This record gives sequence, structure tokens and C-alpha cells, in this order.
Amino acid sequence: MKKNLNRTVQLKDFGILIVFVVLVIALSIISGGTFSTSRNFINILKQTSVNGILAMGMAFVIISDGIDLSVGSIVALSGVVSCMFAHPAAEGTGGEYPFLVPILMALLVGVLVGLFNGFLIAYGDIPPFIVTLGSMTIVSGLALIVSGGSPIYGVTGAYEAIASGKTGFLSIPYLAIYMVLVVAVCAFVLNKTVFGRRVYAIGGNQVAASVSGISVRRIRVIVYTISGLLAGLAGLLVASRTITGSPTAGKSYEMDAIAACVIGGVSMSGGSGKWYGVVVGSLMLSVISNGLDILRVNSNYQLIIKGIIIILAVLMDIKGKAKNH
Repeated sequence: MKKNLNRTVQLKDFGILIVFVVLVIALSIISGGTFSTSRNFINILKQTSVNGILAMGMAFVIISDGIDLSVGSIVALSGVVSCMFAHPAAEGTGGEYPFLVPILMALLVGVLVGLFNGFLIAYGDIPPFIVTLGSMTIVSGLALIVSGGSPIYGVTGAYEAIASGKTGFLSIPYLAIYMVLVVAVCAFVLNKTVFGRRVYAIGGNQVAASVSGISVRRIRVIVYTISGLLAGLAGLLVASRTITGSPTAGKSYEMDAIAACVIGGVSMSGGSGKWYGVVVGSLMLSVISNGLDILRVNSNYQLIIKGIIIILAVLMDIKGKAKNH
């Protein structure tokens, strides 16, 4: 019986990958080969990178039985703040800020919001949905106040190159490299560290985790800080890629990150989920969006399709858990 259960789990883990491969092949055939060009695959990697980074942070939160609705707003605020410190030196002034300053400011914004969320959830005993919904609104307002309600333009060439550059070998976009590095670190933390095992333990059964000596509150604060940090990084990359710090950037990014996790097999009830599933889920969302654009499907219908996919993914998760029980 145990062997059959393990075989079922393996099939479930690889099922999303099989669906992804079938989807890519189908879009390649339907589009007459337009979808399967190397240039388009590079575009898909670029489209996936930001959401992939956000989704990895979201995975920590959801696995620990939480939710973070503030990541989209963090993207906006961190991008605005970062661009404010990335202006080139004006003639007759004392010069510009060092290259690392705008990068660190974006990450700092993400960490501070993540800490804010984590402390209120862990020590205020307020539901994650309420806390992050409130911080989403607060951070959105801060982005508008800090920017004066207008996008921040005029950044240095070095700042622009952070996200728009590519390697000399194979012309791999920097964005894709950042995502691979983030995924590698997150995968190691979740699978190979005591902290990662505790994140799964808290999501599976918070009471049992607490009784076994795990500091549930401390882990929760760290988890939301990780989510905020990666959202700050995503905000930096979005601002660098668009050469603009927009206070309205990041709109609905939190939904895409959650969708990538759910599609990738991360359970909304916590305690289970694989890092590679999150990656495939992020890629699948980009592939669907890109393929529908190539097929000239109206963007309004794309939203409907994405919503249906999310609902089906959650339904499959619920049914799968009920069957196992």
C-alpha cells in the first residue's frame, strides 16, 4: 500500500510537467511554429522571471499556511524608491549615488514590509489575509505619496542594465539568471535545511510543530520577510527593465504569484508543495499568456482562462487530499 501511495505522489508531482510539455507542443503546432522559435522562448523566460521570483517567496508563505497579498504593492514601492536613488548626476551637482544604493534600497523596502506583515501575523494573532490586505493598501498609498503620484524617470545606464542585459554566451537574459539563482537558493533552503523542514511542519500542523519545540512565531516572521525581500528584488527588476519607477506597477502580481504556486501543486491549506512545481507553474502561466497573444486571443478572455485554470488547480488539490485521507 505504501508503494502505491508513493507511486501516486510521484505521478502527481510529474503530472504538472507532463501537462506543461503537452501545452508547449500544442501551441507550437497551432501557431504554425511561431511559438516555438528561440526568440519567443527567450521572451517567455523574461516574462516568467519576475513572477517566478515572486512565486518562490509566496511558496514559503503558502507552505507555512499563510498568504501574502502585499507583494504586488511592494513591487511598486520598491521600484519607486529604487529609481529615486538611481538618477544620473546632474551637471553642477556633487554626483550620483553609488551603484549598490538603489539595489539595497529596493531590498530594504521589501524586508521592512515583510517584517511588518510577519510581526503582526505572528505576535498580533491577526489572520494573514487581513494583515496583508491592509499592508497592500498601505504600501500602495506610500508608493503614490513617495512618487507624488507620477512615475520616476531618468535612471543611470548601469541601473538599466541590471535587468535589460544579457550574457555574451548564448545571449541568456540576466532576468533568467536571477530567477535561476533565486530558485536554487530557495530549493536548497526548503529541501536541505532545518528551517525548510520547519516551514513544512508549521503548515502541516501548527499545534504539533509548537509542541515539538519549533518557534512558530519566529518562523512566520522569517517566512514573510523572505516573501518581502523577493518582492523587493522583483520591484528592482521591473523598474530596471521598464526604466521607470511606477507607483502603479505590480498590479495583480500577487494573484499571478499565488496562481503559479497553486498550479504548481502548492497546497493552499499548507504543509505541501515542491519548488520545481512552482517553477513549472510560473512557466505555464507565461506560456499560456504568450501563446494566447500569438494566437491573437482577446486579453479579456485571457483573464477568464487564467481564472478557470486557478479554480481547477485548487479543485484538484482538494480532491487529491480527500482521496488520500
